Amino acid sequence: MMKYITKRLLYGLLVLVGVAMLVFFLFQGFGDPSRLVMGQSGDARTQANIRRELYLDQPKWKQFIFYLNDVSPISVHTRDEIRNKKLKGLFIGRSAGPNSYAFAIKVPYLRRSYQSKREVGTILMEALPGTLLLAFAAMLIAVAIGIPLGVVAAVKQNTWVDTSSVFASIIGISAPSFFIGIIIAYVFGFALSNWTGLHITGSWFDIDEFSGQRHLALKNLILPAITLGIRPLAIITQLTRSAMLDVLDQDYIRTAYAKGLKKSAVIWKHALRNALNPVVTAITGWFAELLAGAFFVEYIFGWKGIGKVTVDALEKLDFPVVMGSVLVTATFFILINILADILYGVIDPRVTVH
Repeated sequence: MMKYITKRLLYGLLVLVGVAMLVFFLFQGFGDPSRLVMGQSGDARTQANIRRELYLDQPKWKQFIFYLNDVSPISVHTRDEIRNKKLKGLFIGRSAGPNSYAFAIKVPYLRRSYQSKREVGTILMEALPGTLLLAFAAMLIAVAIGIPLGVVAAVKQNTWVDTSSVFASIIGISAPSFFIGIIIAYVFGFALSNWTGLHITGSWFDIDEFSGQRHLALKNLILPAITLGIRPLAIITQLTRSAMLDVLDQDYIRTAYAKGLKKSAVIWKHALRNALNPVVTAITGWFAELLAGAFFVEYIFGWKGIGKVTVDALEKLDFPVVMGSVLVTATFFILINILADILYGVIDPRVTVH
């Protein structure tokens, strides 16, 4: 198992290097970063200093090496860089001179925002809880409704319940999230707002007007979570139905009935457990995709998460924030897929990972 996890982590590291290369060179040529940092005012000397600080006076390939060195948890930095960038971690080096090099095992440095001048890592970590909360809520809705609905549809095959669930699943799979989001936001957050008590926009926290303290506002989570959960709900329903239909035809199910077991015990204890493998695949895979798919949903509902932060950064050409969010999302995607492979072996001992 450890050998398998190590191998997957190495593959994931290569994927992250590829992602870093893609996003870095993708944003080359979209405006002068030194001008974006400096703003409208500033002289040539200031711009030259900023270009030197951002390595813009170096060839493109060397800029990428410097960027990779910044975002990598294992890297080499000068003492000046460690101090100026406020890097956090373990630094090993004999000389204490400002230009001496130190081997670093550090927290990845995603650089600073062009607009706010804050560290990108800090910006994303503040937004990450909102995205994770939204993704967990959407997946919870999808699992809590999708699995029972798929089981009932399989047990009542070719009835109106089965036909209705299949029809609803097809609509849920086909409709884009941003389109559904706009409809749900308008209908339940605007037209029927007086009855639902919900609003088009709202974050996962509200700020008290008097104390200035944050407090949870889970009411604002309802509409974006439903919007984001519709597609995985449809997928999980379909997969659960198909897997259950295959399992219910197996000999051991007929044997269980012959032994006198209750129908509910056969369906929910024996059949469902053996039908869960493809469902687990969908749940873990879709949870990773929800982190990326939340971008447009967060923007539509004004939900403060990585997606909204990224879209706002794109509008302002704040490329360090965009590149950092892509790397963070890719990291979660890789880790969740590794976790999915491990869960297969836990749920079904017949599945081995090697």
